[in-house]
Amino acid sequence: MSAQIVCDTQDHVALIQLQRPEKKNALSTAMYAALADAFAAAQADTSVRVILIQGSATCFTAGNDLQDFLQQPPAGESAPVFRFLQAIATAQLPVVAAVAGPAVGIGTTMLLHCDLVYAAANARFQLPFVSLGLVPEAASSVLFPALIGYQRAAEYLLLGQPFDAHQAQHMGLVNAVIDAEGLLAHAMRVARQLAALPPGALRASKNLLKRAQHTLVQDALHSEGAEFRARLAMPEAHEALRAFMEKRPADFSRF
Repeated sequence: MSAQIVCDTQDHVALIQLQRPEKKNALSTAMYAALADAFAAAQADTSVRVILIQGSATCFTAGNDLQDFLQQPPAGESAPVFRFLQAIATAQLPVVAAVAGPAVGIGTTMLLHCDLVYAAANARFQLPFVSLGLVPEAASSVLFPALIGYQRAAEYLLLGQPFDAHQAQHMGLVNAVIDAEGLLAHAMRVARQLAALPPGALRASKNLLKRAQHTLVQDALHSEGAEFRARLAMPEAHEALRAFMEKRPADFSRF
């Protein structure tokens, strides 16, 4: 388990916390592997009834660690990032998320697979895949349009327009906006409320809620993953990612 992914179980809740503050919780290959393992361990632990994923009171995650992605690009569907996406997409236990500060890229798309999402007023969401020479992931190409409509989803997924916590609540991505100081405690209270319910009925109800989209989500995960891996190896993605890290405008005139 990566030291930057901290796991604890209390009151039948598996708490998974992102702890890499010096990098705004940017997710590395090792962190993705730890997240996938944490979800698997929670599923296998019969005392666990709910999973709660959170960052800190000021940052959820800045998205992928781009330097790490360039050095260790995902080679296939067994790569840690795709293992994590599969784990959160197929989780049988209810998943609650507490989001504060930046929630970039996968920091936003993973929320589409959570059952309850609470955000602090300081939360900021963004999906900058195209500007980085990449494509959406986590089945967001089907789940986001289904949630908010095609044109609005295109605005966020193609143009990468950022949006705040209240916009996220209005579109249905977030259940409620909570004061940053009380966010993590609120999310834990809700997780405990879920954990106090009949566990079999809780899991069966989640399965029924997710059942209609299961095939669509799996197809999107495979299609997006293949295109993402292909795009990551292309010159325009290398230019976009290098430009981002070098804090300069990207130049796509030669592509």
